[in-house]
Amino acid sequence: MSPTNAEVFAHAQSVIPGGVNSPVRAYGSVGGTPPFLASARGAYVTDVEGREYVDLVGSWGPALLGHAHPAVVEAVQQAAARGLSFGAPTTTETELVAAIRHRVPSAENVRLVSTGTEATMTALRLARAVTGRDLVVKFAGCYHGHVDALLAQAGSGLATLALPGSAGVSAAVAAETIVLPYNDLAAVEAAFAEHGPRIAAVITEAAPANMGVVPPVPGYNAALRRLTLEHGALLIQDEVLTGFRVGFSGWWGLEGLREGWSPDLFTFGKVIGGGLPVAAVGGRRDVMRMLAPVGPVYQAGTLSGNPVATAAGLATLQHADATVYRTVDEASTRLREAVTHALAQAGVPHAMQWAGSLFSIMFGPGAATGGARDYAAVQATEHWRYGPFFHALLEAGVSAPPSPFEAWFVSAAHDDEALSRIEAALPAAARAAAEASPA
Repeated sequence: MSPTNAEVFAHAQSVIPGGVNSPVRAYGSVGGTPPFLASARGAYVTDVEGREYVDLVGSWGPALLGHAHPAVVEAVQQAAARGLSFGAPTTTETELVAAIRHRVPSAENVRLVSTGTEATMTALRLARAVTGRDLVVKFAGCYHGHVDALLAQAGSGLATLALPGSAGVSAAVAAETIVLPYNDLAAVEAAFAEHGPRIAAVITEAAPANMGVVPPVPGYNAALRRLTLEHGALLIQDEVLTGFRVGFSGWWGLEGLREGWSPDLFTFGKVIGGGLPVAAVGGRRDVMRMLAPVGPVYQAGTLSGNPVATAAGLATLQHADATVYRTVDEASTRLREAVTHALAQAGVPHAMQWAGSLFSIMFGPGAATGGARDYAAVQATEHWRYGPFFHALLEAGVSAPPSPFEAWFVSAAHDDEALSRIEAALPAAARAAAEASPA
């Protein structure tokens, strides 16, 4: 007899902190017991109890083609048969980097790492080395991995230095970060006016999707590019989540490519690993060549450019063509419209926010009136409605992200049957949201 999710979770909690290896998986934002997944294929995942769900998490982004895409699985199997890890250069690393550069030519040099956290950590180290400065500007609600300096919370004023945002982060490290409200260009200008000669870089999610989806207002990223150039700081555009997920060239392809600007550095992840651990930092050649062994900035990783992982990423990028992006965009649009219709029918005030194919729901009359343009506005939403909404979907066989502050993901495998199953589950979920009350 198969174990239950509750039994498996209880055992996991006895040996793993919280029973999970990444906090959101513990269902802290929505309550209940998380399903432990046993397999996945296409648009579906199956838990240890044998229950199937239409998946809207997609491994938090990498499953652009759908789970266990045959071409990706074949590439992984062939690579694994040749050897799991060499600790030496392989041609697949170079091929993956070439595929990234083909999509984002501004990433003139690219260094592969294993996680998005490593990529942002390396980008910050490069920025400080290039500029000889210490301070970094980030935005409240933007997530760049668990780098100490970026786990910071806003201080008492717009241009003040930050406070630690996690236990174990020292005040001295947090004080190297200035945390500003997102989409507030005046706040960035004030920070540069006060601290300009000390600011090494501004780091931003290209289109934030870790506080829910909060897209940049038109011209915002271009203005950040202008300000950083004026003050001699670097612009780091974090596309770990959006890169090659929202389009052929990521968010930069939707904005910077069309507007004629590029950041100094990009960080990539998720899709470039096809579900396996691969991330990257890339950008201007002169900046990237500060990295060892060419330059004085040290960065290394035993598993960086792992041959199995890079094979998965390369196969994913090779198959992510215009048809895939069109299919994903169409599925996202259909689903957004279905969620909006169901919530409207149930009388639930809300805003649907999206960036490319990524989207999330902001509940409440305030959100319905003006949306949420920054983290403070997100926090002010009626996010307590999300838990009942989520569980009603889960009960109907739809696995949405287990937090109101995460993006929803569709894939090229979300066909009419999968989308119809989600649509059938939405009315009951919308009623659950309507009937919810704050704790």
